[in-house]
Amino acid sequence: MQLDTKVVMITGGSAGLGLALAHRCAKEGAAVSFCGRRAEPVEAATEAIRAAGGTCLGVVANVTDPEDIKRWISLTRAELGPIDAFFNNASVLGERIAIEHADVDTWREVIEVNLTGAFVCARAIVPFLRETQGSLVNVSSGVGDHGRPLWGAYCVSKNGLEAMSEIMAGELADDRVRVNTVDPGSMRTSMRAAAYPDEDPDTLPEPSEVTDVFVYLASDRSKEVSGERIRAQEFRVAVK
Repeated sequence: MQLDTKVVMITGGSAGLGLALAHRCAKEGAAVSFCGRRAEPVEAATEAIRAAGGTCLGVVANVTDPEDIKRWISLTRAELGPIDAFFNNASVLGERIAIEHADVDTWREVIEVNLTGAFVCARAIVPFLRETQGSLVNVSSGVGDHGRPLWGAYCVSKNGLEAMSEIMAGELADDRVRVNTVDPGSMRTSMRAAAYPDEDPDTLPEPSEVTDVFVYLASDRSKEVSGERIRAQEFRVAVK
C-alpha cells in the first residue's frame, strides 16, 4: 500500500497505460480519479476498479477544454480530498507520415491533445499540488527526446512536453512541487499496434508491467526527485 491516503489523478485513464495506472494506484491504496473522452469506457473502467476494491472516480472530460478540467478537479477535491499526484497521460498518435505530406487538421489535433492538453491540465492542477507539495508526471515516449523521421506531430508534441516538464520543474522548485517525465517504452497497446501493425504484440510488455515508476513518483519516496526523465522499463529503486 505505497500510496495509502494519496489522491491520484490520471488523464486518459479508461484504456491502455492510463487504465493500468488507475488499477495499480488503487491497488496501492490511492483514491483514483481519472478522465476519458467517452462515457462507456469511463463507466466500465470505474466499475472494474471499484469491483476490485478500489476507490475510484471516473469523469468524462476533454483535456483540451479548460472548463472540463476545472470541473474534473473540483469534483475530485470534493469527493476524494486534496490531490497528491497528477499523471498527464492522454495522447493520440495521428499519422506516421513525412511532414511534407502531413494533413494539417490531423497535425493540429495531435498537438492540441498531446501538448496543449497537457498544458491545460498542468496549469489547472499546479495550485492544488502546491497545497500537498505534490507530484506532476508527464508521460512521454521513446521519440520524446529527439526527432525521428515519419513520427511527425506525435514526436513534436512529446518533445514539447518534455521541454515543458523541464521548465515547470525549475519554476516550481521553491514550492516543492516536483515535475518529472516518464518514457514508458514499447507496450502492448492499441496505439503501439497502430504505429507498428506488423509487430507481434506478444513480444511487448503489458502496460501493467511498467507502472512501478509511476507509483514511486506519486509516493513520498520521491520527494527530492524533480526535473528527471525516467525510462519506465529501466527503472529500479532500492528497497530499504
